[in-house]
Amino acid sequence: MKKSTTVAILVFIVVVFTASLVYFWKKNQKSSVVYNTKQATTETITLSTIATGSVVPDEEVSIRPNISGVIQEIYVEAGDFVKTGDKIARIKVIPSINNLQASRNGVQSAKIDLETQKKIYNRQKELFDKGVISANEFDQSQNTYNQAKQAYDSANENYQIVKTGTAKGFNNIAQTIIKATISGQILDVPLEEGVQVIQTNNFNEGTEVASIADVSKMIFKGKIDESEVGKIKEGMPIKITVGAMPDKEFDATLNYIAPKGFTVNGAVQFDIEAKLSIPKDAGIRAGLSANASIILDKVSDVLALSEALLQYDKETKKPFVEIETGEQQFERRDVTLGISDGITVQIKSGITKDDKVKEWNAITVPEEPKEKKS
Repeated sequence: MKKSTTVAILVFIVVVFTASLVYFWKKNQKSSVVYNTKQATTETITLSTIATGSVVPDEEVSIRPNISGVIQEIYVEAGDFVKTGDKIARIKVIPSINNLQASRNGVQSAKIDLETQKKIYNRQKELFDKGVISANEFDQSQNTYNQAKQAYDSANENYQIVKTGTAKGFNNIAQTIIKATISGQILDVPLEEGVQVIQTNNFNEGTEVASIADVSKMIFKGKIDESEVGKIKEGMPIKITVGAMPDKEFDATLNYIAPKGFTVNGAVQFDIEAKLSIPKDAGIRAGLSANASIILDKVSDVLALSEALLQYDKETKKPFVEIETGEQQFERRDVTLGISDGITVQIKSGITKDDKVKEWNAITVPEEPKEKKS
């Protein structure tokens, strides 16, 4: 009795185990993998690169004084439009005590020398009139006297310049009124009244009083990576997008590529410039950040495919795709590629527009729901 019971239990276990295997096998057979397909399309592909930079005036002039002093009055402010010759500011000359004393002493020394040379000249003239000395000796005395007069006048002019900033006969050269040298818009007036300024000379560029630019002539100044600089050339069309106006694009032409690069954070970059075509009512301001889209290459109406569908041979590294030959049956096709914009790539040969290309994202067919028993 016990033996028959044990056999029955073993038979039951075997039957349950076999039934389970059959169930799971059938379940796996129902869940098959299905690959979707896509076809190539006719597209226009543009290969471009982006350069970052800003929009700046093509001509910007820094106004600096040619005499030192203190800003007494400012006639303009940033944003004003001026013409050549308009007043920018007035400078009050505050002479140095040492320079003033030295120039005054120079006047006194020149005066003493002039008086001495005048006495000598008068005596020589009397002797010349009496025929005692030759004409050469008299001419030499007269020349020395004239030089003394010139030195005295020069000393007086120097004294006036040190004291007031200008002198008679120098009104167009040394001026206490600073004027605009070009017509345009005042971009910046970095000084205030009462600030001391230094004149421009061979050893000092001087203090900037204002900057003026013709804002109707703007250019894009930017940088491009060394990996792209070999693909661009002067005269290429460019699309400029200004950060403050992301919905607008402005046409430009590349007109400068720096012959020498410089290192920025370990990468070599080159300066570029492009001349913009900007409408008068565009509202572009100097210094706005901008991006330049430079078209490197472009093909129109070509056979194109998503780069996500491409595969690459592990040994040859050559691209290929899989074409559907039957229901969920595929064969390999080698393809020749053209330019790519990073998403879509040109197909030069290997497939046609009618071929169905296998997608790599497999789809698992869901199991059909079981009918409920009534």
